[in-house]
Amino acid sequence: VQLQASGGGLVQAGGSLRLSCAASGRTLSNYQMGWFRQAPGKERESVARISRSGGTTFYADSVKGRFTISRDNPKNTVYLQMNSLKPEDTAVYYCAASLGAAIPSSPSAYRYWGQGTQVTVSS
Repeated sequence: VQLQASGGGLVQAGGSLRLSCAASGRTLSNYQMGWFRQAPGKERESVARISRSGGTTFYADSVKGRFTISRDNPKNTVYLQMNSLKPEDTAVYYCAASLGAAIPSSPSAYRYWGQGTQVTVSS
């Protein structure tokens, strides 16, 4: 599967962005999906994850209550709605797909990756 992330940009603190991850080549419903981010000098970290059906989601503690992951399988797209953005949310955001049974938080468990989209939150 090929993944294309989009929707990043520059936003002021308190603002919102919606990231999209469009899949091609394979049916997205076959994959567990995750959004990850990597800030300069830091390791890539899990932000949010969602099951194949969309019925199960997980969030990093730092984004709970502010971010929402969702998916539209017929449209082969996964979304990350980000509200109440903070400067510490500044990073490159990646979507990733896994064929595994679990929905892991470790980036190493995801085989397929999008190219990343930059999110910059100004104070």
